[in-house]
Amino acid sequence: MSSGTLFDKVWDLHQVAKLPGGSSQLFIGLHLIHEVTSPQAFAALKDKGLNVFCPDRTVATVDHIVPTTNQNRPFSDPLAEEMLVTLESNCLNHDIKLYGIGSGHQGIVHVIAPELGLTQPGMTIACGDSHTSTHGAFGAIAFGVGTSQVRDVLASQSLAMNKLKVRRIFVEGNLNEGVYAKDLILHIIRELGVKGGVGYAYEFAGPAIQALSMEERMTICNMSIEGGARCGYINPDEVTFEYLQGRLCAPIEDSWNRATNWWRSLCSEENAIFDDEVLLNAAKIAPTVTWGITPGQSISIDENIPTPDCLEQSDRSIAEEGYKYMGLRPGTPIKGTPVDVCFIGSCTNGRISDLQAAAKIAKGQNVARGVKAFVVPGSEQVAQEAKAERLDEIFREAGFEWRDPGCSMCLAMNPDRLEGRQISASSSNRNFKGRQGSSSGRTLLMSPAMVAAAAITGEVTDVRILLNKAL
Repeated sequence: MSSGTLFDKVWDLHQVAKLPGGSSQLFIGLHLIHEVTSPQAFAALKDKGLNVFCPDRTVATVDHIVPTTNQNRPFSDPLAEEMLVTLESNCLNHDIKLYGIGSGHQGIVHVIAPELGLTQPGMTIACGDSHTSTHGAFGAIAFGVGTSQVRDVLASQSLAMNKLKVRRIFVEGNLNEGVYAKDLILHIIRELGVKGGVGYAYEFAGPAIQALSMEERMTICNMSIEGGARCGYINPDEVTFEYLQGRLCAPIEDSWNRATNWWRSLCSEENAIFDDEVLLNAAKIAPTVTWGITPGQSISIDENIPTPDCLEQSDRSIAEEGYKYMGLRPGTPIKGTPVDVCFIGSCTNGRISDLQAAAKIAKGQNVARGVKAFVVPGSEQVAQEAKAERLDEIFREAGFEWRDPGCSMCLAMNPDRLEGRQISASSSNRNFKGRQGSSSGRTLLMSPAMVAAAAITGEVTDVRILLNKAL
């Protein structure tokens, strides 16, 4: 059983009670809501005659259903408009802060909370969205929850949960040029499997992790859930504190000094005990692309799609399903696979550093004929920063569409969708069947820079080639 880890410390600090059966009642420090998973939860409160217990600990935004080409109200989609009106009404009735369109801070929930300084070390965070694990990058313990649990947090500011085991993933070495945080987390999921983290919290540690920026750390923790882990986190350090200082909701003056001292005390001890440990070397990782229908079905850009005989027996069935759905032949290179749509955005890779990396590839280039390429900032603040750096101009001049903030084609609960059998090069987090809006659409996950390279060449391309040309 783990002890002395950040996870153990934060769990113990927030445990309200031990419940029959061994689970814990866990206090939730920050509750994030959006327009998709909250309506039924608020309706359940109304049915029971309950109010929101701690409205000051709940923050709302709109992201999943918002269009990215025209955000004028009312939306052209009546259902999307109804969902936003419902969120606005619920927030008004329960005195919950809502960062709506035009507020300057609207955007994907897992982008705006960190950039506002709402996400802080030592917190427990919940949201009705599976990628809530993103916030673990700050040394928080963050869980995605279902609608019934959204109701529970609104009503009681707590959750009934079973404590997780803790696995430390220690990554030594350094990432090479042209290899990004997205490549690292895809490699981790490939190595450990999409179910490898079931029952675990992942602690990401080691020189390669410490060298990452906060936005890169968010990418790593964001996709912990894709490896089966309920949450993933990184111990807070000076990189964390530098990112948070001065943000709207961050502590100030004397409170800042007290906060940082406390945050440091939460880090995993040198003699902490983990339930499991894994050692990886970042220097051996190359640009990585998924070829199948799970984030674990990935290979480096120089590899061929695996043949069944090189896979574990337990992986062959899902591999056969992947070959058939994707229309890709085992034993053939992933490099050179034609793409139809290129999407840069999402809670995984829609931050300013992601757009900067992609713009570096797109600058002075042209999107290949027949390819639809578009960029969706993760928030209004990201869009403002990108425009200040004229990144929007770089993308437009190269033939990319520049969109308004939202979840966009990551899950296609809006007009941004694949059509038919189109293949998407996507910087998002899931390549499940039908994930991007078409029941037969196909998704190849990769870093934003790799998506930009695919857009320019019209096919899956090693971004390092374009980087070398740019030097």
